[in-house]
Amino acid sequence: MDRKAWIILSVCGILLALNWHFKPAAQPAPPAEKPTTEETNGGTPAATDPSGQDSETGGTPNPTTPNTTPGAGLVNEPAVEAIGENTESLISTDKDGNEVVNFTFTSHGGGIKTAELFKQFTVGSKTQKVQLNKDALAPIGAICSGPDEFLGLYYNVTPLEDGTGMHCNANSLTSDGLQITKQWTLKQDKDKPGAPWSITLDVTFRNKGKAIANLGNYSIFTGNASPLHAREWENQGGIFFLDDGSLTNKDSNWFKKGFFSSAKPLFQESVTDLEFAGVSNQFFTTLVRPSEKYASSIWAKSDKVEVIGADPEKPKYGVRAGFNLPSRKLAPGENATLSYSIYIGPKDYGVLKKMEKHTDEVMNYGWFGIVSTTLNNILNWFHDVVFSKTANKWAWGLSIIALTILIRITIWPLHSKSTRTMKRMSKLQPIMKELREKHKDDPTKLNQETMKLYKDYKINPMGGCLPMFLQIPIFFGYYRMLQYAVELRGQSFLWVEDLSMPDTLHTFHLSFDIPLIGNEIPVNILPILMAVTMVLQMRMTPNTGDKMQRRIMMFMPLMFFFFCYNFA
Repeated sequence: MDRKAWIILSVCGILLALNWHFKPAAQPAPPAEKPTTEETNGGTPAATDPSGQDSETGGTPNPTTPNTTPGAGLVNEPAVEAIGENTESLISTDKDGNEVVNFTFTSHGGGIKTAELFKQFTVGSKTQKVQLNKDALAPIGAICSGPDEFLGLYYNVTPLEDGTGMHCNANSLTSDGLQITKQWTLKQDKDKPGAPWSITLDVTFRNKGKAIANLGNYSIFTGNASPLHAREWENQGGIFFLDDGSLTNKDSNWFKKGFFSSAKPLFQESVTDLEFAGVSNQFFTTLVRPSEKYASSIWAKSDKVEVIGADPEKPKYGVRAGFNLPSRKLAPGENATLSYSIYIGPKDYGVLKKMEKHTDEVMNYGWFGIVSTTLNNILNWFHDVVFSKTANKWAWGLSIIALTILIRITIWPLHSKSTRTMKRMSKLQPIMKELREKHKDDPTKLNQETMKLYKDYKINPMGGCLPMFLQIPIFFGYYRMLQYAVELRGQSFLWVEDLSMPDTLHTFHLSFDIPLIGNEIPVNILPILMAVTMVLQMRMTPNTGDKMQRRIMMFMPLMFFFFCYNFA
């Protein structure tokens, strides 16, 4: 290797080391100041349940208020102590009668405390089911007067006689005299897409006070979402909302401190035509859709969450959100009912695309969404039609292989054209070298002679790289689709126990730290096979370019090996 190559590699290595060493460490978040009962209820004492508890959040009437430092960055809300809480369960089923979701309702807020998914299990377990909104500050559907300012109301939770819903009645009034009643009802038509994970909420407000009350002063809580495993990607979830057909997504990274920005404790944005809003992680989502579009304001916060196996130096963050009720004034004695449809379940594109308009945009596939959606449909077709009936245990793994082969066949004409051009270019290298020596002092003449040479040998200079660029949207779209494919969670193939996780066979625990790596070294077979096949493919590809370019290309398998080593 010549001196220039060594200099470039050395500089790159030094820059990587400096970037790793000087990157900002995660700042410990101070405990948040919990709103007092006066703040929470607009200046009047919060209503309490018969036992004197602060009921909407499940805390005590006079909690100890931790000190906070203004501008300290992310807020870490204190855990809520559930005292005197009453809960009731409501189980939804699919059209075949199989249990799908166990909705747990709480008297502290009159909403869904957790949604347990019967067909989804935590990573590495076959018995522990996934619970959404777990450890959240409040239940889904809770009413608040501002970000995290949940009303201090205790609800009487009563199952409907026919077992299809839950009635929640607040046993005291809000500070401005509103009586709140909530009616939760499971979707009755099981044939509708997403029905087992869907539930409707009708909130009735009755003004029993002596003054006009504005519903726009209140907001509804859409729940909390956080990574369920250390290997999940935070930037593939976050809070989202659809405003007049345009989707906005903010992941937890928006709230964090960056190189050129300080930490942001709160996100707020006004919308003119809210269609739905919610929160999501990599594989699951909670989506709240009002029955009618209206102008509203979205708020969201982010906190650290404890995730088993997560690096303490790189903590994980969850997000929670809410949006304002419509601005509607109620005179004394008047009442109004607001209706919402709520989906709490997997981010399954095959289900979401069949629901109401724009629901599938929650997948957040990005720029190459049309590629991702097309490939998702084909992947599910391979699974449902071809492999689930012949090799059920390995059906998803075989479907991925079949789809990959189909993609390679489809883009073969582009790849073949690129290869032919590269072969012709390699044969011209001796002539090109002579031209460069002959016209080294005359760049214009060199360029003219080079173009004449291409014309004589019928070579398009862009013929080698343009087909490769045309393949980029396909591979990016395919990669994005596989990252979000909740269908792959818990599915095994060969030695891979979970296709949504790295294929770790064994982990070596060292007694010392290796720079940039740490003291744990997982043995992942597929990235190793990828690097080996890349080397073999490069050996079969014609060599083009100068010596420096070829040597740099030799490092590509090594770079991809490190970049992709911990990918699923």
